[in-house]
Amino acid sequence: MPDERPDDTRESPPPSGRDRLWGALTARPSRAQVVVGVLLAAVGFAAMTQVRSTEEDDQYGALRQSDLIRVLDGLAGTAQRAENEIDRLRRTRDDLQTSTSSRQAALEQARQESNTLSILAGTVPTVGPGVRITITDDRGEIQDDTLIDIIQELRAAGAEAMEFNDRIRVVAQTSVEETSRGIEVDGQVIDAPYVIDAIGEPTTLAGSLDFATGPVDRVRDEGGTITFEKHDELEIESVVPDEAPRYAEPEGGQ
Repeated sequence: MPDERPDDTRESPPPSGRDRLWGALTARPSRAQVVVGVLLAAVGFAAMTQVRSTEEDDQYGALRQSDLIRVLDGLAGTAQRAENEIDRLRRTRDDLQTSTSSRQAALEQARQESNTLSILAGTVPTVGPGVRITITDDRGEIQDDTLIDIIQELRAAGAEAMEFNDRIRVVAQTSVEETSRGIEVDGQVIDAPYVIDAIGEPTTLAGSLDFATGPVDRVRDEGGTITFEKHDELEIESVVPDEAPRYAEPEGGQ
């Protein structure tokens, strides 16, 4: 009898499409497939970025010409306003600098004038070049008029500060008179030798007293002697009280 056992050599049926898809998804990818996948991902990211950039550019690209003109005009106006504001701030800065410089100059001028007036008024000590005049009076015959003439001649020659005997400041209101006690300067008796310190140009001050029938001749005629010592620096430390005027005031409230 013939052998009726099934034939094991028959071919198996081909896999279905579902089986092939499942096999592809579950199969371990090769190195080439990994490289291709990475490249595809990079290309996709670049494409998405380009699309977004294009969409942003299209915000202006989609505008009409008149709209673009308005946009440009707005930008130009904003730039012009910014430049105007910068110019205004610069002018303000320059004005402040000029104002500050002017104010500093005015303060410096006022300070110098105050110093000058204080020296002339005799309310502050002072120092400078000048001449020391020493008058001897051994016989006690030097008159107050002679000392007054000396003071006036020194003032006319430019003396800016004067002092008698290292203790009495000579100012515009200074009085010199002869009393029973002797010669008084501003009510204070002074004894010979009379020493007058005068600040100014030394040669000019010394020469202002020596002329025909001038103070030098008068001192000699009255039995005294007069000498001059020029100094590069004289110190006058005596001062007069700084009193406010009782009656006078600046005109117009200045």
